[in-house]
Amino acid sequence: MLRVSRIVAISASSHFKHASSASAIVKCSPFFTTSSVRPNLQNPLEKAIPGDFAKWGSLGFFRTSKFASGFSPLERKPLDSIMDTSRAKDRSAEEIASIWDDYHLGRGHIGASMKAKLYHLLEQRAAGCRYFVIPVWRGSGYTTMFVQVQMPHIIFTGLEDYKARGTQAAPYFTITYYKEFAETKDLVLIRGDVVFTSKLSDSEAEWLLETTQSFYLNDTRYKLVERFNKDTREFEFKDVLRALEMPDI
Repeated sequence: MLRVSRIVAISASSHFKHASSASAIVKCSPFFTTSSVRPNLQNPLEKAIPGDFAKWGSLGFFRTSKFASGFSPLERKPLDSIMDTSRAKDRSAEEIASIWDDYHLGRGHIGASMKAKLYHLLEQRAAGCRYFVIPVWRGSGYTTMFVQVQMPHIIFTGLEDYKARGTQAAPYFTITYYKEFAETKDLVLIRGDVVFTSKLSDSEAEWLLETTQSFYLNDTRYKLVERFNKDTREFEFKDVLRALEMPDI
């Protein structure tokens, strides 16, 4: 499967690669040690995590059993609880991004990164335009996702669920941005978590990450976001479909 691209350079669109593998309990040390797989994992057939253990170990990454289930989107997981940030000081941005991508191989996780300048533009534009709607194409039709931007998070839930439950609607997919290396490495790390795999596939989540960022970072597409938030009466959903080259059905 494709892996999410390491450094995001977005103009009209971005190019991400998809990442997936099995889940397990792994603690990676500088000497590359792994603990045994817990017997109560949901899928007993998933006995190991394909990937470069040595790369994770070089930056002190930790694997835990909490993948998509039980994720609290607004309780930011500290970066130093995922990796040993002190070991990254002497690494290049490209090396850190590569290791970050590799570490997040696994169903329910997406790892990506972007330039600090692009993140700051995203943050600036999201401050005044926190909401949007994006259709996800499925077969002969689409389902619409409601997007809530609360930097450093982006939260996605089904539009119909949001209409029915409002702020109590459970998120399908969440994105968290880590700015710890923004000043020193010109690098912002991105972590995506699929909360409900029954509602959203990894590939759909990856597409949502790419597409949402393109609507906030591309000048032409951002006009639709502004219209949705500031001039709702003039907003036409068909314009979003047209921008994504989807049929108006």
